[in-house]
Amino acid sequence: MDLDTLLSYKWGAMAPEFIILGASVLLSLLDLFLPKTYKRNSLAWFALAGVILALISLGTLISGGTVSILNNTFRLDSFSIAFKFILLLGSALVILIAHSYQPKEGFRAFRGEFYYLFLTGLLGAMFMASSGDLITLFVGLELLSVSSYILAGMRKTSQESNEAAMKYVINGGIATAITLFGMSYLYGLSGTTNISEMAKIMSGQAAEHQYLYLYGLAFFMVLIGLSFKIAAAPFHMWAPDVYQGSPTPVASYLSVISKTAGFILLLRLILTLFLTIPGDKADLSFLEQNSTYIGCLAGITIIAGNVAALRQRNIKRMFAYSSIAQAGYILAGITALGYFTFDAVWFYLLAYVFMNLGAFAVIQLMTDQSNSGDISEFAGLYRRSPVAALSFSIFLLSLAGIPGTAGFIGKLTIFMNTLMTEPGHFLLASLMIAGTVISYFYYFGIMVQMFFRPQAAEGRVVLPAGIGAVVMIALAGTLILGLAPNSAFTFLHHNFGSFNDFLK
Repeated sequence: MDLDTLLSYKWGAMAPEFIILGASVLLSLLDLFLPKTYKRNSLAWFALAGVILALISLGTLISGGTVSILNNTFRLDSFSIAFKFILLLGSALVILIAHSYQPKEGFRAFRGEFYYLFLTGLLGAMFMASSGDLITLFVGLELLSVSSYILAGMRKTSQESNEAAMKYVINGGIATAITLFGMSYLYGLSGTTNISEMAKIMSGQAAEHQYLYLYGLAFFMVLIGLSFKIAAAPFHMWAPDVYQGSPTPVASYLSVISKTAGFILLLRLILTLFLTIPGDKADLSFLEQNSTYIGCLAGITIIAGNVAALRQRNIKRMFAYSSIAQAGYILAGITALGYFTFDAVWFYLLAYVFMNLGAFAVIQLMTDQSNSGDISEFAGLYRRSPVAALSFSIFLLSLAGIPGTAGFIGKLTIFMNTLMTEPGHFLLASLMIAGTVISYFYYFGIMVQMFFRPQAAEGRVVLPAGIGAVVMIALAGTLILGLAPNSAFTFLHHNFGSFNDFLK
């Protein structure tokens, strides 16, 4: 490649990625050369500045149309911009949570490493959102995964953290191998790694029923591998141990940023490739014909996550199972493949950023002070900090799907989407209702502790600046999306188009 060709590319399409990369390199150099006596938690402001600059640059690209560079290996379209917005917004909140993190042992010496490893994982997720090729998609996935493995074991002197990192590496390696095996079938059958070219070739081959069963095998391998990544049952057993053993900012990062990246990869591969392949029946695509399998995965995930959460006493393990159940609801939205699928999934992930990170901010506040993750530590929180208790209650109500909150609108949108298709997914909709009702028991159980149990400890609970900012931002987002959801949908349709536009 000569210099003229290199300069002819529209590198501005990668401006957010370049900013995150530059911030990550700068943070690593600062951490390396700053004296050991310098408090590394101030590096959070450098990381936050990088994320905010990337978010601003992303905003300038909204009206630029679709841009494809490097032989279509990097693609900036409405899909990638919409999900990068969620990734960057969630990352900014996670950095604020991490700034206020004060563990008793095993993290302070490595705090500087957290920020640039976190930005490296974010960079991988952003590349996944814009990947138009299996190679760049896999590189982005591994960049995210390897960073996540290290972050999970950041408390190097903690046995729980070491165990979490080991389990995460083993399960993540298995998931990566299965996903790559499925991708190898796709490459071997199509002869290309470019996703758009692959879709055309696969559509032509499948129309003549050539290699249809081999494409089916690739579909199931990719689906199973990504089910590990999003912690969908029965491939979820790593999540509770990893959430419990990881530092709280890492657990919040895994629950939102990593999970969103998993769904980005799932949507980019499954919808782009398998929705264009005709199935055995002339009027149905391959994906529509096999959507029942995704529906079964969604139903099992919803019930398993909610039922297992009922018996948890550790708050982070409970939220791990809650996160598993939430993944089931999003899978239900993908199963339906209706006109509002893209809208429903995007809105739910946006709502999940606010309600889940807001909840994790309060969880970190309490676990740092008590050095315990038992639910009983939240007893009497209303008397010690009314603001924290009321805010946490709203986040729990949103996660439970109570009207007036973002979680209710998200679940309602997915629920209606499952019924608007022909034929309707009535069983899946029933499982969503059942799972939601089950979740009331453990979400409301925490509220009972906060409002109706005697105080677990004496003294006021003071919200640090970072935690307070996250709680207020998350609270505003949860209530605005719950009371005025059209603001988000209007923003989505005006700037990014619809689900059907993405498939063109």
